[in-house]
Amino acid sequence: MATDSALLSDQPPARRRARALAPRKGPIARTVGLDAPFFADKNRAFWVLQSAGWVGYFMLRTLGGIANEVPAMFVVHTLLLTATGYSLTLLLASLYRRLITMRAIYTVILSLAAVGLASGAFSIIETWSHATFVRPGANPVGVQLFGAILLNFALLAAWSALYYGINYYLLLEEEIDQRTRLESQASSAQLAMLRYQLNPHFLFNTLNSISTLVLLKQTERANAMLARLSSFLRYTLANEPTAQVTLAQEVETLKLYLEIEKMRFEDRLRPHFRIEAQTIGARLPSLLLQPLIENAIKYAVTPSESGADIWVTATPEGDSVRIEVADNGAGGQDALVATQSTGVGLANTRDRLAQAYGERHRFATRKNEQGGFSVIVEIPLDARPLG
Repeated sequence: MATDSALLSDQPPARRRARALAPRKGPIARTVGLDAPFFADKNRAFWVLQSAGWVGYFMLRTLGGIANEVPAMFVVHTLLLTATGYSLTLLLASLYRRLITMRAIYTVILSLAAVGLASGAFSIIETWSHATFVRPGANPVGVQLFGAILLNFALLAAWSALYYGINYYLLLEEEIDQRTRLESQASSAQLAMLRYQLNPHFLFNTLNSISTLVLLKQTERANAMLARLSSFLRYTLANEPTAQVTLAQEVETLKLYLEIEKMRFEDRLRPHFRIEAQTIGARLPSLLLQPLIENAIKYAVTPSESGADIWVTATPEGDSVRIEVADNGAGGQDALVATQSTGVGLANTRDRLAQAYGERHRFATRKNEQGGFSVIVEIPLDARPLG
């Protein structure tokens, strides 16, 4: 019948989104406040429920009296009882506002005691009113008085149960919404942490190469590598750690990264791209594939005097896109061991996929037909990552 304005929870984001997507209401709906979620205005919700409940009580009691052909003064009697019940439940609401924060056992005991006292007061007023307006001189005692107290206790207990039910539901909804926000923030924070692991690892290798070029007095190559590093960092810093990019954008970033690495390995590094047109719009976390390329360079290109080829392919497979990073280097077995690493690299990519897609992805490694190592990633073709 009622809920207290101080206890109704704030409108959660899910409800705000539902409100934003809901169709616009007409002027009549706006006038009576039906163009917004009912509990968005806590004060309005309380008074609407409180007033509607006791108006319904008054009408039912009045109609019952008319059906039993009671005197016209019964309406005055019923009006007095309605005002009494309305006032008593306001006092109960003020008390329950404090009791609801206590331990459950204390809340139940004190609430029952309050309902008992309120029903006693309600019955005294009802008995007096009945003897004054309906049947002058009547003095209910014994079973009649106990019956009146019992009925009023049941009425106020039902009001109290509805009050607590509504408020506990809203408190639970608020806690669930808060937990959802915290889980989303934790997921975003972990994605950011995983992403931030990439740049220091890559920077160490690149700056070490630039330092070597400077020591060898190859200033032009050092300047060119610095310029390409600057472009790469400009891109990575422009995107949030949790940003989502299209596969086309990710491939362009990989090409920028490979231009830097080719300054180190020259013709020993031979990258190849085969990206199907249907897959270029698939969205994935920024720099997801960069550790896979870095792993291929480390285990296929670096150990070999002749270098190695690296293939990046993307093909549609049903509702998913299959991305494979493969090489033909001789370090395939070493790379398989690297998948168990807890540092950056393949383990980082696996963790980012789990954070971004949950169960909606596949991550696999294998020795390929060229004698090298392949990493296979499958992600939803149309769906965006979680969060």
